[in-house]
Amino acid sequence: MSKTIIIVDDHILFAQSLQGLVNSFEDFSVLAVMKNGQELVDYLQSGKTKPDVILLDIRMPVLNGMETMAWLKESEPDQPVLALSMEHDEHIILKMIRLGCRGYLLKDIDPNEFSKALNAVVNSGYYFNSEVSEALNNEHEQREVESLTKREMEFLQHACSELTYKEVANEMNLSPKTIDGYRESIFHKLEVKSRVGLVLFAIKNQMVDI
Repeated sequence: MSKTIIIVDDHILFAQSLQGLVNSFEDFSVLAVMKNGQELVDYLQSGKTKPDVILLDIRMPVLNGMETMAWLKESEPDQPVLALSMEHDEHIILKMIRLGCRGYLLKDIDPNEFSKALNAVVNSGYYFNSEVSEALNNEHEQREVESLTKREMEFLQHACSELTYKEVANEMNLSPKTIDGYRESIFHKLEVKSRVGLVLFAIKNQMVDI
């Protein structure tokens, strides 16, 4: 049985092209296409069939992606959502992840990777890019997590918030240079390469409360 998808994107031409792509995948079909988050909220509140995955744009009129995710986190916390956007901004990506997004894709994604992302969300609940997946699949993952020191775990909690690294340093009463050291140490231990990868890893392994 096909897994159902709802596309929420105000760019009609892109949404229609995306619909055609999704419908071309063997195990997926598009349930509906909507122009903004409010249309999605109205749909879900009406009691209609919930999709297996929602593909959600960020920049939209009426109710944008972040506002929609905030509503979903409150009202439909178990609904899998993949962000699909042109926004390649770390702050936006982290915000969407903290709001419960199961992955974040750029609109220029390769169709094969896009198919892989949909299957990953359906089968495992999340989609991680290659650098994070490599760390998550590491057979020594639990040992690496346990190797974090108490202060590194404290830094990790702050790093998963909206604080800048400078603000984290102030919060922990440490110098920016020391914070840089914690960051590099954790990146090395967990085998991630970015703050986004770190947050995804932490959420997946229930290391932080979001």
